Amino acid sequence: MPDGVLWKKVNTTLSLLARALRLVYLSCPMAICVCVAISVPAFAKTCAPQVVYARGEPATFEWLARLKTHANWRAKVRAMPDLGDPYANWSRAKNSTERCFSGPEGTICQFSGTPCRKD
Repeated sequence: MPDGVLWKKVNTTLSLLARALRLVYLSCPMAICVCVAISVPAFAKTCAPQVVYARGEPATFEWLARLKTHANWRAKVRAMPDLGDPYANWSRAKNSTERCFSGPEGTICQFSGTPCRKD
């Protein structure tokens, strides 16, 4: 067999081997991620039976009105005897709504959401 043909077969074989190794290298991390995602349960939440409503004070900027309303919502949840601090996280609230209105006095926001805590 001439040297050129032999090297062509060796290069072809090495190329196929490299592709196979690349496929294994790329698919293993995805398989591990899928297995981990299936085996890890979703973060469970315990939610309050009632919705909490809060209204902020007028502010010049919407971001400030939102900040004040978040603080009022958290304060209301903390003051509730059955809930308290573990439930006072707006990002965990279920069915949350945020409404802001601009008027002559500034921007006022109203938030409502069902407080939840991490289990």
